[in-house]
Amino acid sequence: MATPRFSVIIPAHNEETYLPRLLDSIDEAGMAYVGGTEQIKVIVSDNCSTDMTAAVAASRGCRVASVTRRTIAAARNGGAAIAEGEILCFIDADSAVHPNTFNAVDEAMTSGRYVGGSTGIYLERISPGIALTYLMFLPIPLLFGLDTGLVFCRRQDFREIGGFDDERLYAEDVKFQWMLRRLGKRRGQSLTRLRGVKSLGSTRKFDQYGDWHYFVMAIRALTGFLTGRSNDREIADNYWYKPQR
Repeated sequence: MATPRFSVIIPAHNEETYLPRLLDSIDEAGMAYVGGTEQIKVIVSDNCSTDMTAAVAASRGCRVASVTRRTIAAARNGGAAIAEGEILCFIDADSAVHPNTFNAVDEAMTSGRYVGGSTGIYLERISPGIALTYLMFLPIPLLFGLDTGLVFCRRQDFREIGGFDDERLYAEDVKFQWMLRRLGKRRGQSLTRLRGVKSLGSTRKFDQYGDWHYFVMAIRALTGFLTGRSNDREIADNYWYKPQR
C-alpha cells in the first residue's frame, strides 16, 4: 500500500468522553483535504486506560497502540513508532481540529521552508483568569515559534531528533519543538505557526481546578522544566497523570 501523507497520533488515557469529538473533527478535515481521506491515518495511543478508550478508537477505524509506560511523551512516541505517514501530527484527545487543517499543513510542508510547526489553539471558554494565563505564555510562541494545538513534522525528522523525551513528565512538547527548531536552523528552515486553522483547546483543567490555579502550578512546573529536577513526580501525578476521569 502507498505511504499515507498524514499519521495523526492521539495520546489518550481514559478519553472515551472526549475522543469522539476529536475523531469527528478529523473526519471532517479529512473530507476537506484535497489529497483525499485515505491519505489520513489515525493512531490512538492508549496509555493504560481503564475505560472504553481503546474500544471507541477501534470502532472508529483507528489503529490502537497500547503504551504501558505512563507518560504523555511515551504515549506520543508509541503512536509514532507504528506510524507510516510522511507527516506526523500530534494532538491531545480533548481537542478538535479545524476543517482546513490538513490542507494548511500540506501546503506549509510542501513549501520546504519549514521543519514543522503547530496550529495554535482557541479556548472553548474564556474568563479573566484563563485570559491572563493565556497572556502569561504568549511570549513563547511570539518569540520562539513554539505553540500548541496540532503539532506536526516529517516522520524522518521526528526520528532524527529522537522523538519526545519520555523521561520528561511534562513540557515534553516544548522540548520537542525546541529540538525541531534547532534542526531546522541548521537547514535554513523554521517552525511555522499556521494561520486560520486553530485547534480547539480544552479548558477542562480550569473547570476542575479553578480559573486562577495555573499561576501557582505553572511556576512550579516551569521551574522543574528549566532545572531538570527529578522530584517533580508529585506535580505531574496530581495534575496530569492521576486526574479524576
